[in-house]
Amino acid sequence: MLTLPTSVRVHLAGAPIDLRRGHDGLVAIVRNAWRLNPFEGHLFVFLGRRLDRVKILVWDRNGFVLYYKRLSQGRFRMPRVPEGAERIEMDATTLAMLLDGIDVKYVKRPPTWAPPTSLFPPA
Repeated sequence: MLTLPTSVRVHLAGAPIDLRRGHDGLVAIVRNAWRLNPFEGHLFVFLGRRLDRVKILVWDRNGFVLYYKRLSQGRFRMPRVPEGAERIEMDATTLAMLLDGIDVKYVKRPPTWAPPTSLFPPA
């Protein structure tokens, strides 16, 4: 099970990319194409064109870490991506399902619960 704090965001590339890119090439996508700061500790997920490989880029205090997974068989299932979107944001649970080969397009989640605001009067 992948456990990340809720402050960590997970950004997935909206389309598969050429995974011959290393740390610097993926950082360039994050900074130049997505206009995000790669040094904030968020996860940046990139799927290969054949959808059988994934790279996850993250800053870890004093350097970039690149996680790489290649499936022995089968393919990763891309979640729904709005047309023209360069990236989508997802939560850690969705990332864990993606890495486990679950097709997240068909996963139904209950609505998120929040306490009623009337329980907490303004300060």
